[in-house]
Amino acid sequence: MTTSTDRIEKQVLLRAPRARVWRAITDVREFGTWFQAKLEGDFREGATVRGRVTSAGYEHVPLEIMIERIEPERLLAYRWRPYAIDPSVDYSNEPTTLVEFRLEDAPGGTRVTIVESGFDRVPIARRAEAYRAHDGGWVEQAENLRKYVGG
Repeated sequence: MTTSTDRIEKQVLLRAPRARVWRAITDVREFGTWFQAKLEGDFREGATVRGRVTSAGYEHVPLEIMIERIEPERLLAYRWRPYAIDPSVDYSNEPTTLVEFRLEDAPGGTRVTIVESGFDRVPIARRAEAYRAHDGGWVEQAENLRKYVGG
């Protein structure tokens, strides 16, 4: 068994066509609905989308997503600063992690693989907590996405 502290990977099977799942992931308003965030802008390569988390208890958390790569109906990849939740800390000089949503056809719907990598670059004082929070967070977000698209 291999354990990695640098990478989180989750999969979810959605009982929805790939086009529907793609729209839920790449339309900024739809993304914000299931992800629990209020975002401004559009997901397009090179764009930076900003907003706030709307999840209870985290409304003070700003969100900045830098879109790195889009392959229609296959891949959305973006960078962000993981677990940047303390309003008294300036995280702007910290390294980012890479989040990838990979879509593929699967029997009965669409398989989404969510990968977040780069945790080994997070400052050591925050690394373990950021990894733990995101590991559980991606389980929750995959379930939010499943419910949102009706799967």
